[in-house]
Amino acid sequence: MTAPLAAAEPNRLALVTGACSGIGRALAEGLAARGHPLVLVSERPAALAEAAAAIREAHGVPVQIVALDLARPEAAAELHAAVRELGLEVDILVNNAGFFFFGETVDADPARASAMLQLHVVTPSLLCTHFGRDMRARGRGHILLVASISAWRDFPGINYYGSSKKYLRGFARALRCELGVHGVNVTCLAPGATATALYSGTSVPVERARRLGVMMDAEVVAEAGLTAMFARRAEHIPGRLTRAMTLAAVLTPQWVIDLLRRHGPWLPRRVDPPRS
Repeated sequence: MTAPLAAAEPNRLALVTGACSGIGRALAEGLAARGHPLVLVSERPAALAEAAAAIREAHGVPVQIVALDLARPEAAAELHAAVRELGLEVDILVNNAGFFFFGETVDADPARASAMLQLHVVTPSLLCTHFGRDMRARGRGHILLVASISAWRDFPGINYYGSSKKYLRGFARALRCELGVHGVNVTCLAPGATATALYSGTSVPVERARRLGVMMDAEVVAEAGLTAMFARRAEHIPGRLTRAMTLAAVLTPQWVIDLLRRHGPWLPRRVDPPRS
């Protein structure tokens, strides 16, 4: 018989953003399997209700839902207030919500770029402020920030995404230093390519990449992240191949990246103006 998963602090309430699908759903499942009651947050009410019902049935833990668009300036304060109105104390904060788009910075839809920066940078930072203050007062807690291996190296085509994840990595390291003396742990999870709906609407062949081992399953990534968090690790990159790819990216000279940009088919090439 498989031993039950151990929780560092049984029955502590966990809040997970972006919990309807992908890594967020897998993180919620992993926390519920450890016995943690949950607050699930997403802007998709129907999918949120479905996820909550499935987790309650599978794991027998209380699950509350808060339907909220986190890509809004007021979102962090509204979420903190909503949780307090429910009479709940969050001891595990999982900042996971995010999305992805590919293309040159100057071609980005400004509204979409603004939403990404709000969702990846502003809202998680302010959630850490609100809930981290509560954790500091209680002298306990965990905060998990989901970044990306793109935080280790700048690449053309993912400038908004990669830069926002680089911010999260740096923010997590400083926050860890600040809160550690108060008994609150902060961990940064940095997955590589993961087979989720994050790539919906792109040309990325998710299923093929998953079969080849280039992409990891969300459940594997989530379990690695929770293990690292409860072990109070500063940051974790799941998967040996992903760690090797990250190291290779870090060691790749900039001129190689520039060469790929000039000759690769992924981004538009310069078109010389017609001669008069």
